[in-house]
Amino acid sequence: MRKFLLPSLIIIAALLLLIRIFYLQVINDSFKLKSENNAIKIKYDYPERGYIFDRYGKLLVSNQASYDIMVIPRELKNIDTLEFCKLLKITKEDYIKTIAKARVYSPRLPSVFLPQLNKSEFAAFQEKIRKFEGFYFQKRSLRDYEVDFGANVFGGITEVNEKIIANNPYYNSGDLIGKQGVEESYEEVLRGIKGVKYFQKDKYNREIGSYKDGKYDTIAVQGEDINLTLDAELQKYGEQLMINKRGGIVALEPQTGEILALVTAPSYDPSILVGRQRSKNYTLLYYDSIAKPLYDRGLLAEYPPGSPFKILTGLIGLQEGVIDEQTTFMCHHGFSYARGRFMKCHGFGPHQLNNGIYNSCNTYFANVYMRTINKYVKPSYAVDVWSNHVKSFGLGDFMGYDLPTGKRGNIPDSKTYKRIYPNGGWRSTTIISNSIGQGEVLMTPIQLANMMATVANEGYYYTPHIIKKIKGTAIDPKFKVKHQTTIDKKYFKPMIQGLFDVYNLGTAKSLRVEGINIAGKTGTAENYAKIGGIRVKLEDHSIFVAFAPKDNPKIAIAVLVENGGYGATIAGPIASLMIERYLRKKITRTDLETRILKTSLRDRYAKLGGMNEASAIETTPKDSTLDKNVVNTVTPIDSTKQN
Repeated sequence: MRKFLLPSLIIIAALLLLIRIFYLQVINDSFKLKSENNAIKIKYDYPERGYIFDRYGKLLVSNQASYDIMVIPRELKNIDTLEFCKLLKITKEDYIKTIAKARVYSPRLPSVFLPQLNKSEFAAFQEKIRKFEGFYFQKRSLRDYEVDFGANVFGGITEVNEKIIANNPYYNSGDLIGKQGVEESYEEVLRGIKGVKYFQKDKYNREIGSYKDGKYDTIAVQGEDINLTLDAELQKYGEQLMINKRGGIVALEPQTGEILALVTAPSYDPSILVGRQRSKNYTLLYYDSIAKPLYDRGLLAEYPPGSPFKILTGLIGLQEGVIDEQTTFMCHHGFSYARGRFMKCHGFGPHQLNNGIYNSCNTYFANVYMRTINKYVKPSYAVDVWSNHVKSFGLGDFMGYDLPTGKRGNIPDSKTYKRIYPNGGWRSTTIISNSIGQGEVLMTPIQLANMMATVANEGYYYTPHIIKKIKGTAIDPKFKVKHQTTIDKKYFKPMIQGLFDVYNLGTAKSLRVEGINIAGKTGTAENYAKIGGIRVKLEDHSIFVAFAPKDNPKIAIAVLVENGGYGATIAGPIASLMIERYLRKKITRTDLETRILKTSLRDRYAKLGGMNEASAIETTPKDSTLDKNVVNTVTPIDSTKQN
């Protein structure tokens, strides 16, 4: 039997090989198409990208006609470079450099010589294109922005690089791809499918007709339209309120996790990154290290959350049973928690949960935190219990939303303090700054907004997302999954009452909007930086979080204004205005609106990093940020800030 095994294997292998050859050469001649590539010209038919609408169907991003000048280096003959360059308004040096780059890519295959000409730029060249053998054009569409805001949300489209081409066979040199924002996240949905046409060439390299009567040609399929969860008017209004300020605004619909507004300041008009000037304008934006208009502060900037974090301190204290609503702590304008350690507070007298929240008493929440940590014998175990409660609100990690950028923030645990204190010896008093959102705690604005959405929902949240509807396709089911916190529902009601009283009795009573019951919390986070190697105290960050209405909430919001001072000074009014604008579509607190629109922090920022006079692009808002050498640092535990 064994003597027949080897011959049998050889015969079977030979038969399989013959069958495969027969299939490729007789039945399927698609590989023949590739082997005859020298006699075949390939033209791509690029589809229009899908349109982008807001949640109400308002058109935000459409398309406009554009033309790419293509070149096949091997076919270049007798080019009058002077006339050619004059028609396209380029230099001879640019011509030589681009042709050399095209030869490196491939002397036989087409590549983009000059991309994204508009109709007027292309018209003059079109009349004389026959004079320039080796050049041809292909029509495609570019983005046409119907609005001048939302650049950080939309992202843009840019030419693919060699790495993308190597990793994805769909793309060829000169193709466009979505980058940043929803253009990147939903690239495969928006781009459609490009069509391909094959043309036969004769021995003189002239087209003589369709190859195989169009057997292998494919038709372009237009990209799918999408609706965002964004409220376009709310987004626009938020960007207007943030003119001449730095920071972020994130507004969510609590019951769904839909992003209503995602504002970063400073920003820019998205239309400046379309067409032939795109590269120049992008370079100016990219190297603007002062204003950093490409940096999405709503998703990327990590800040100490300050007093809004007291909400979690209180909820965890209730859940762990170390306090109840009547537990009282005396405040004497501060709290002496260790020898030589004193946490300042503007409160005085007895404080319970309710007035502890609306007065934002540092003493009350420092005591709650200490009781939480001291409940357990080992501080390392205790801080992990505390950390797990906090993380159940979606903090300390990437949130899983459908935008391509983000930061984790930081929620410390026992591993954190083992690194900081390798010899041990730390306890509740060592890390007490966590109680009021300072210390090692860092959060992004979208995490702050999600925290408030969770409180508004009395203990659950849905992953924040920007997509509402895709034509013909279901959105990711993960956005329908309810995430439950470790805090029992019953503990949220007294906390929400305290947040409601912030507007009625406490630090935000001047920000009330008649007829709208808002629950919120002011925040003022201390801000230190190193400038020239020296640690300098800077103006505090202004923070405000809120949701409304108090019952059956429709919007949750977080506002952070860098170096804005007290939470009720700038961030608070912005939050109230955004809430009223969303719920009523109009503003009655015109006094707040006028004050905020007139408020400029440019002089404050200029002292830190200097204005970027070299920038040729006027961003919206016109602004500046800290110099790149300025680094935010953690607030020391003996110098915390009271709201």
